[in-house]
Amino acid sequence: MAKPMSKTQLVAALAAKMGSDKKSASAALDSIVDVITTEVANGGAVTLPGIGKFYCRERPERMVRNPATKEQVKKAADKVVKITIAKALKDSVNV
Repeated sequence: MAKPMSKTQLVAALAAKMGSDKKSASAALDSIVDVITTEVANGGAVTLPGIGKFYCRERPERMVRNPATKEQVKKAADKVVKITIAKALKDSVNV
């Protein structure tokens, strides 16, 4: 498995694709992340065409087991961020 691309590498690749400098590419990336984070935190969803859909899902209250003591404990309801990968991205990987 290949090593994951770091933010610095992503910014450099984005700057090269945009024909821009790294500072504006970094600002664009940070803005995209900020918009996605804000929207999902407020209960909305964001679709990035060709990549996927980011959304928040609520999980109900449930019983979980403490692995150390084997005791069953009630876990409160919470929210979790989910990502559904777009078919175009799946297809590009399985060529």
